[in-house]
Amino acid sequence: MRYALLALPLAIWLGGQAGAQASWTPPRLSNGQPDLQGTWENNSATPLERPPQLAGKPLLSKEEVAAMEARAGQIFGPEADAAFGDAVYLALLDGNTPRLVFPTGTYSQNWVPVRYFERRTSLIEDPADGRLPALTPQAVERRAARAAAQPARARDPKDFSLADRCITYGIPDLFAAYMSVYRIFQTPGDVVIQMEKIHDTRVIPLDGRPHVSPAIRRYLGDSRGRFDGDTLVVETTNFHPDGNHMGGYFRYADENLRLTERFTRVDDDTLRYEFTVDDPTVWTRPWTAAIYWKKSRGEIYEYACHEGNLSLRGMLSALRAEEAAGADFTKR
Repeated sequence: MRYALLALPLAIWLGGQAGAQASWTPPRLSNGQPDLQGTWENNSATPLERPPQLAGKPLLSKEEVAAMEARAGQIFGPEADAAFGDAVYLALLDGNTPRLVFPTGTYSQNWVPVRYFERRTSLIEDPADGRLPALTPQAVERRAARAAAQPARARDPKDFSLADRCITYGIPDLFAAYMSVYRIFQTPGDVVIQMEKIHDTRVIPLDGRPHVSPAIRRYLGDSRGRFDGDTLVVETTNFHPDGNHMGGYFRYADENLRLTERFTRVDDDTLRYEFTVDDPTVWTRPWTAAIYWKKSRGEIYEYACHEGNLSLRGMLSALRAEEAAGADFTKR
């Protein structure tokens, strides 16, 4: 797999400055709404947080981006273990083998989409340091309690994540380059966002109706949308307390999360996806990140996760066999 620096729009090359695309006019539907429809994908290599090695450096130079691309060609050959999410970028900074999100043993880099590199050194744009705000004391205590209650080895399927169980990856989806494909449909009264992972589909009304009762909690929350000029703004509340929110990859948010997403088409092939996370029981202040989705060359395909989720049964069977053989999981 050859990693390529794609021909990015000037807005991305300059670090996401929207003014660089001021002369571009988005296509519109017959009702005047900007046309966001199509199939988009997130294959950005940019990490969520700015790595410590790049502290105080929000943008790379063109030469530094080119050097990173060259290192990618050296580290990630077709037969190398597949690297997902932030692991690619961190490996390039280290110059070592990638820090895998999980040891696949079956995926090779040959199966991973081409990642694109940009000058920005973090998806987080606010705070300006590109880092997550501090956790609240309440969140620190809750995380410690959950870690203490987690069994050393899974006893039943509920001990695995919602993603492992093929239920949901949550929103926003931060797990780049792993079936990170989204299809958008529009009608005068709704916007529909279909995700390839676990075929989650969000139907977002635009008619101004209120959110459902707070007693109703959903893994993907309850979304309401509106257009602000050429930007689709989506407010989502009513998250489930056990939702493993934020892509199944970043699971700190809780049921008090208020997620504000902004979808803006910045050129023919690029859609800026910005989201603000406001969860006062988890972080000491709101924070905002942005990802540039590129127009996909393909379509969304079936994600037969439940049908093919034999690994979950296999892992549980292996653990029961180890228990029967007298394994002491408390020492692991």
